[in-house]
Amino acid sequence: GPGQAEMYAGLQELGVANGEDLKETLTNCTEPLKAIEQFQTENGVLLPSLQYALPFLDLHGTPRLEFHQSVFDELREKLLERVSAIALEGKVEERYKKLEDLLEKSFSLVKMPSIQPVVMCVMKHLPKVPEKKLKLVMADKDLYKACAVEVKRQIWQDNQALFGDEVSPLLKQYILEKENILFSNDISFLQNFFSPSPKTRRQGEVVQKLTQMIGKNVKLYDMVLQFLRTLFLRTRNVHYCTLRAELLMSLHDLEISEICTVDPCHKFTWCLDACIREKFVDNKRARELQGFLDGVKKGQEQVLGDLSMILCDPFAINTLALSTIRHLQDLVGQDTLPRESPDLLLLLRMLSLGQGAWDMIDSQVFKEPKMEAELITRFLPLLMSFVVDDHTFTVDQKLPSEEKGPIPYPSTIPEAFTKFLQENRIACEIGLYYILHITKQRNKNAFLRLLPALVETFSDLAFSDIFLHLLTGNLTLLSEEFALEEFCTSLFDGFFLTACSRKENVHRHVLRLLLHLHHKVAPAKLESLQKALEPTKQSGEAVKELYNQFSEKLELRKPSPAEVTETPSMELPLPTVPTPASR
Repeated sequence: GPGQAEMYAGLQELGVANGEDLKETLTNCTEPLKAIEQFQTENGVLLPSLQYALPFLDLHGTPRLEFHQSVFDELREKLLERVSAIALEGKVEERYKKLEDLLEKSFSLVKMPSIQPVVMCVMKHLPKVPEKKLKLVMADKDLYKACAVEVKRQIWQDNQALFGDEVSPLLKQYILEKENILFSNDISFLQNFFSPSPKTRRQGEVVQKLTQMIGKNVKLYDMVLQFLRTLFLRTRNVHYCTLRAELLMSLHDLEISEICTVDPCHKFTWCLDACIREKFVDNKRARELQGFLDGVKKGQEQVLGDLSMILCDPFAINTLALSTIRHLQDLVGQDTLPRESPDLLLLLRMLSLGQGAWDMIDSQVFKEPKMEAELITRFLPLLMSFVVDDHTFTVDQKLPSEEKGPIPYPSTIPEAFTKFLQENRIACEIGLYYILHITKQRNKNAFLRLLPALVETFSDLAFSDIFLHLLTGNLTLLSEEFALEEFCTSLFDGFFLTACSRKENVHRHVLRLLLHLHHKVAPAKLESLQKALEPTKQSGEAVKELYNQFSEKLELRKPSPAEVTETPSMELPLPTVPTPASR
């Protein structure tokens, strides 16, 4: 076939006879057997000792092809070893000259499956494969596929579109993996989205593949960062910010200084990574992080865009928010105001920078967002007053009650709190983390008191996947409360169901929660929830699938008709059943 002809065409260029030559010889000769013998002599392995060995192999029925093939395989192995050795020996210019000559000689045979590995090996060891050869490889799907990643990098760095095609499915996979964790059916307060350590996350398939594709190539690294920025702008999906940090730290783990030293965020990210590992920003690291932020020089403000993206990573926000809540509790104990705590102010500064990432990259105006004074002078003291309310209530419960009867838990929310959650992004983020904190403490009173403030929040943050994922996990700690009508009405009717019909993701999270806790919910409530949560025509597959699982669980719980009839109380002595007489 034409494929064969093309495959072996390169041999003629090198003065090696091929099948076409043999055909020609045989067509134009008088004595075919003599011609074949002559062709074998001229084109065989030129070793005098073989003259006698080959007839001996013939006697044993070993086909000549098999013999030549094994000699060939042996030689190819030797050649591959030699190429790898050349790549490491002698002066740099000389060794590359040798490899280039070898490539020049062998490239015409690149289509021969038996020779291809050698050609690929030569290219792999060349830091700069000649442009013409790269173009030929690029134009041929099979050759491109067979190339070592070292050669592909050389192709990619001048072909952003081609590199984009390779990276794109990996980025899609990454986002999907994140969403699968957030919507996972395993709900637990012990294991959640933020449980894996940064080091573990960086071992993920996508991060490893991208790290491998980039190698030490700064140009490719920059391209990936550009893709991530563009996608973050287009989708507002914060998981791209996580990948931005993970990729840098993965290169850091491998000590790829070629890239780490030129990424201006490297030291900041490294320090923040240690905080994320501890889920807390300690004082020493806080000083270090502050030093980086204060050290941004005039004319280099663009680095703030990158730093803000690193701080917008949900793992960073989670760490900053948890640290903020811890600081607030400490301040209550020390009787100190938020504005008097430099550590707290730094946490807020970093939260603002992270939360402002999208706007900054979108507007290309690189300056730190202004911190609203009210956040520090009014909102945080308000949160601290909630902490005080809890202390007071707990102490009151323990005091011997006099005639006045027990003191009820404060049930109203200051209007200012609700307003802050609606209008101020940072206040909203910290407020939500405070609610997660009291849920984790199993503080039902505080939870029910603040829950109504979550119905309307800044940019619907209380209905975001990360918050709902954490909230559903923490609610498993209050599972006993689900038997109470009042608790369920507040949680479901008062919060979840207000958004289910307009937000598919909320619908999914409620169903996840109920799949996990349905056996704790009062039967009457369960029935009304089953009606309220029924999917509509517009519902996606995920909601329908969850709803079916939920309904199946409820079917299994319904008592069978036989059980419904009055069963005699077990206190009565059971009637004795006569045993059949043994025959």
